[in-house]
Amino acid sequence: MDADLRSIQEARDLVARASDAQRAFARADQRTVDAIVTAMARAASANAERLARLAVDETGMGVYEHKVLKNRFSSDYLLEYILPLQTVGIIREDRARKLKELAVPMGVVAAIIPTTNPTSTAIYKALISVKARDACVMSPHPRATRCVVETVRVLDEAAVAAGAPPGLVACMTTPTIDGTHALMRHDRTAIILATGGKELVRAAYSAGKPAYGVGPGNVPAIIERTARIDKAVADVVDGKTFDAGVLCSSEQSVVCDAPVAAQVKAALIRERAHWCTPEEKRALERAMIPPGGKGITTDVVGKQPQEIARLAGFSIAPDAKLLVVDLKTVGRDELLSREKLSPVLGFYVEDGWERCCERAIELLHLGGIGHSLVIHSQDERVIDAFFREKPAFRISVNTNSALGAVGYTTGFAPAMTLGPGAWGGSSTSDNITPLHLINIKRLGGEIRRYEDPLRNGVTARPASGSAASSPRPERTRAADPTLPGIEVQRIVDDFLRDFRSGAR
Repeated sequence: MDADLRSIQEARDLVARASDAQRAFARADQRTVDAIVTAMARAASANAERLARLAVDETGMGVYEHKVLKNRFSSDYLLEYILPLQTVGIIREDRARKLKELAVPMGVVAAIIPTTNPTSTAIYKALISVKARDACVMSPHPRATRCVVETVRVLDEAAVAAGAPPGLVACMTTPTIDGTHALMRHDRTAIILATGGKELVRAAYSAGKPAYGVGPGNVPAIIERTARIDKAVADVVDGKTFDAGVLCSSEQSVVCDAPVAAQVKAALIRERAHWCTPEEKRALERAMIPPGGKGITTDVVGKQPQEIARLAGFSIAPDAKLLVVDLKTVGRDELLSREKLSPVLGFYVEDGWERCCERAIELLHLGGIGHSLVIHSQDERVIDAFFREKPAFRISVNTNSALGAVGYTTGFAPAMTLGPGAWGGSSTSDNITPLHLINIKRLGGEIRRYEDPLRNGVTARPASGSAASSPRPERTRAADPTLPGIEVQRIVDDFLRDFRSGAR
């Protein structure tokens, strides 16, 4: 049997087993669910360093210490946020309106795991799925299979020991494109969590299942003239270099207000940025952009700046943290104005926050609309303008975007899947939590009587306090006291006959 057929069969088997496990788990109470989720999170945290090392060794991407932090973010920090959430039984009751809302699990979650953040994303998707009483079957990127399989083994072992049915959390060991499609399209798959490139997310949306997808995030970092320059630059460098730039929420280009451009450039150099010459910029374009001009070559994703420079044919200082390139325009002619997934940072200078705003919008429209943006400013009026007007759903302020957008340095919900909203082709603009993986069943009792206007001859009056507004009810001809009863009956019969024949 070839790899594709093995992968397809494995997907079918895992979903069938997960579906059976989930049906049993759906009867669990909140205490049991929380005990299982806690056990999984603690096991992931205890293995955070080992799993981070596996991820770096297998993928060749990122920074070990940063992957440890991401693993603990997706376990300890996420657990702290999701544990208080009510995901079993009655989650809301409004006695005055006679309403009750009941949490209902969705079923089997098909979770697509990227090569850039494999172990942390696997931990995150497993925890939010189980918290919602769903099962989770993962399809890892082929270049991250071993580390994700081991992560899922740790999670599943902890879940079963805490009382979960076997097979509730599972992972494909032979992932292929055909196998992943089989997973997403399986009859018993309820919903898809897709993290990856445009083509994968597009495939998830076309699989015939509900899907939460997140694609590229071409995040602009605006440094406005009132910003605290040293803090702003340190934040940008921290975000751009975190895990070698593989987070889709990391800064891709600085858009700098002209009056402080010299200060910002000096601060970046103090932070050990290597400022590329025009020749080095052209060399980077050749090394980073694949033939055809789309995307970024995988050879540079998550690599250190020294290695990227070497691939491009020039050398930089051993202690350089990132490469900075001057950019003038946005689009196909400015190849490095896109998402770069590496410690390579674009640098624009614009005169005034309004022009900075326009440039930021161009960058978001190029690839990242609806995703994230960060602004460094002390002017509340400017911050409010960016909040209200920019086409991004996560706007971090005076922090780094890489960790701000995911909820580590901000109050956003902690998540490794960030919805770009309808602007970005998604059904949500939220950071995805367990509450996105439950259905809500509603029970409603009568709070106002229906009065048939044909029965009493009076147009129904809106209930007191309702949003509806209409003229006073008018008396109908049928209620005219001068008409005899037989005439009223004739009028009604004529109306119904015409209505049934299509004359009305």
